[in-house]
Amino acid sequence: MSTKTRADLSEAVYQEVGLSRNESAELVESVLDEIADCLVSGDNVKISSFGSFLVRDKRGRIGRNPKTGEEVPIEPRRVLTFRPSQVLRERINARSK
Repeated sequence: MSTKTRADLSEAVYQEVGLSRNESAELVESVLDEIADCLVSGDNVKISSFGSFLVRDKRGRIGRNPKTGEEVPIEPRRVLTFRPSQVLRERINARSK
């Protein structure tokens, strides 16, 4: 197994679509930028047959330092979660069999 990078995605677009390498890289960048901009503004992003990126607000709470047991305040924050679609889950599970 390996990790896919932006360069790998750009190369895949170049191979599949036939755009130039520069155009492929720009296309991948613009798609990722659009997704990131939507998430930063608090919008959820749903990509059909792939999954949904969801932004949640977590409230502040008191946590504990596991080493010392000292109580530590945890600030409210926004977190990003990904929920794969059923189609993607089925593809992943079919591959592992």
